[in-house]
Amino acid sequence: MFSCKEAERFETSGEDKTPPGKVSVREYKPLYGGARFFYDVPTDEDVLSVEAVYTNKKNRSFTFNASYFVDSVDIYGFEDMDEYTVELYAIDRAGNKSEPTKVQVTGLEPAFRRVANTLIVKPGFSSFFVDWQNELEQNINVYVDFEFPQNGQTRKLTSVFSSNMLEDRKFINDLYLNTNETVKVQVRVEDKYGNITEPMDKGELVLYEDIEIPKNKWAIPNANDSIGGVPMAYGDGLEGRAHYVIDGVINMGDNLNFMHTRARGRTGNSVDGNMPWNFIIDLGDYYEISRIVTHQRHSGGLNNLNRGQYYKAENVGIYNVYIWDDATAGWELVTNHQIPEPLGLPELDIVKLGQAGDMAYMYPDDPKYTKPTRKIRYEALKGFTSNYTLEDANCLSEITLYGKPKGN
Repeated sequence: MFSCKEAERFETSGEDKTPPGKVSVREYKPLYGGARFFYDVPTDEDVLSVEAVYTNKKNRSFTFNASYFVDSVDIYGFEDMDEYTVELYAIDRAGNKSEPTKVQVTGLEPAFRRVANTLIVKPGFSSFFVDWQNELEQNINVYVDFEFPQNGQTRKLTSVFSSNMLEDRKFINDLYLNTNETVKVQVRVEDKYGNITEPMDKGELVLYEDIEIPKNKWAIPNANDSIGGVPMAYGDGLEGRAHYVIDGVINMGDNLNFMHTRARGRTGNSVDGNMPWNFIIDLGDYYEISRIVTHQRHSGGLNNLNRGQYYKAENVGIYNVYIWDDATAGWELVTNHQIPEPLGLPELDIVKLGQAGDMAYMYPDDPKYTKPTRKIRYEALKGFTSNYTLEDANCLSEITLYGKPKGN
């Protein structure tokens, strides 16, 4: 609640042509790509806000405002650590501006440049990926410019990724090249103020090769049959069937192609709760595995336009992958993976991501193949609900594996 005097401050007056007094700046604190100004507001009773303005090297002006209730204002968007002139104004309820108070300031290294300094590019399987850290979690765009040979010509493309995550990784997929062909990569980082780095050369990458492991020899144990002391999940609950997970068909709005545990986790008994549960596959031969693609239950309508259950309850959000080690006659943990939930995207884009499936490397930070194995175990740990904290996932549509035959 405001006092009567404070309420009067917001009443406009078209007859007032008198500007308020100047802002008195006490000090400023350098920020990453900006500065914070501490000041005293003029004593004029009708002052509403303080405005800070500066012009960058591209002759573009930026304005930042703070209410008269506070004694500081932050500005951002500096391209570098050079000196900038910032003008601060007091503004009254009639829109009158005071004379400017000019301050010469130098900020700290801008966030987009700090991100650029962390960028790492690594080759993957028929792909490459870009890692970066964004300690300030500011909005940035990462431009990946790459060129590669295709049909006797050089093809040049650019992918753009937006992020404000503390750490992020983005893939450039589906580059099917021979081992004697390379991808040339450059990266740029941009902030929301239009500042962008010069292209940074990340060299020429030789990508790794793998193939989709054929499913015609795959087999699964019966529900509750154990391998290495671990029982196979029950997957024939309600409309679901366990064998749908390895049939090469994903669940869409017009089919029911998924497994359903019906809350029979751990040992396959309903009294044991929903998760974790294990899906075990005999590959029919020995393979060195490179990556896994999983598809979720959809149930999003016949036209496949609605999000349905993608990245929601009943679907697996976190899982482990194990391979069978003949030498030890036991399961060996290879990777733990959390399927990222897409945020801030239109519903149709989320549907497209769900239909494409989630791809994960067996060794995400150092791409390579597993040791040869004939059996793989998918251990479902958590669902998506409540930020991946609940054990409420009971469905899975499809598992697809990539790699190479043993010894190839």
